[in-house]
Amino acid sequence: MDKNKPSRMYFIGKKEDFDQAKRMIVTLDGRDILIIYHQRTFYAMDLQCYHAGSSLELGDIEEINKKLCIVCPKHKYKITLAEGEGLYKAANPAEKLSTPQWFSKGIKQRVHKVMEVDEDIFVTLSNCPGWVESDYYQTEKGRAELRKAQESKDGDEDANADEDV
Repeated sequence: MDKNKPSRMYFIGKKEDFDQAKRMIVTLDGRDILIIYHQRTFYAMDLQCYHAGSSLELGDIEEINKKLCIVCPKHKYKITLAEGEGLYKAANPAEKLSTPQWFSKGIKQRVHKVMEVDEDIFVTLSNCPGWVESDYYQTEKGRAELRKAQESKDGDEDANADEDV
């Protein structure tokens, strides 16, 4: 993200719009964003999972290690809603009776600020400097990779449809 570019608040909608939907996808300044309303709190993050670009829109929300996370529906990666931190569970193989614990991979998914002002919902895109892995799917190269994967998937579905005839 360009840290020199001034932050701008984007109007997303009314709070009541989220009472039923709970999630919304918007494109802001060319960036695909997922807005989530969960337990009376708003969150916003890049739409595509940092790992392989799958959409997080249908991901389950779970509490993991006392943090709310979205679970990528494709590969089950866990991402904290508030920070964009990747979490994983592992045990120390050097210990015979090691109990698996949750660990952080660090910030992997870019999160954005959501504000509520008089029932209006606004998002300000993150301008934190540095590369976050989910940034890749907001680049032209990343978007081309997503299109290619979607076209391949669509071709597979078309081929399978022919087999059922």
